Order: sequence, then C-alpha cells, then structure tokens
Amino acid sequence: MLQRFRFLLGTAISTTLAIVPHSFAQNGINTVPDIGNLPGGTSANSETLMSLIVSIVELVLNFIAILAVIFIIIAGIRLIVSQGEEEQKEKAKKTIIYVIIGLIVIILARMIVGLTAGTILNTVS
Repeated sequence: MLQRFRFLLGTAISTTLAIVPHSFAQNGINTVPDIGNLPGGTSANSETLMSLIVSIVELVLNFIAILAVIFIIIAGIRLIVSQGEEEQKEKAKKTIIYVIIGLIVIILARMIVGLTAGTILNTVS
C-alpha cells in the first residue's frame, strides 16, 4: 500500500511539474521569471519569482489534497465492502485517520506558505 502511494505521489508530482509551465503559459504568465536586482550585479524581480514559487507550491498542495480526498473515498469504500472482517475494517479506519492527519498538515502547510510569502513580499517591497 505504501509503495503504491509513493508511486502515485511521484506520478502526481511529476505530472504536476510537467503541466504547470503549460498552464501558466496559457494564462499569460511568464514561466521564466524576470531577472531583477540580485547581489551579483545581475537584476531579478523577486516579487515575480516569489509569486511564481508560491503558485507552484499551492498548486502542488492542492493536488495532494485532491489525492487525499480520493484516498478517503477509497478507504470508505473498503470499509463498506469489508463485510464485517475486522482486519479490513481496521485498515480502512487507519487509512482514513492517516489521510485526515495528512489533510491537516496540508492545510497548515498552505497557511505557512501564505504567511511566509506575505511576510517576505511585504519586506521586499
């Protein structure tokens, strides 16, 4: 089960990373950040770069949250189909509990990313 989850997560992340530049390009967002004032004498627009990074992180977190909801649905189906087998019921219950904990972590991660990015962007501007 854990190996299957790792495979699905890896596939999801690689698919997301392959789709992000294309979806940004369709929405008119430049995927190559504007290089503004960097310490080495070159210039980089740090707000554009920061907002791009935040967008990518939020997109990945959204995708993982969708996967978590799918896992809850699958575990619920397994719980219903278990037909009273205690071992299967316990596995399904544990899966639901772990996924709910994962969703809480995802929500906290989104909050941390939002607060951190907001603080950094306010400091930069």
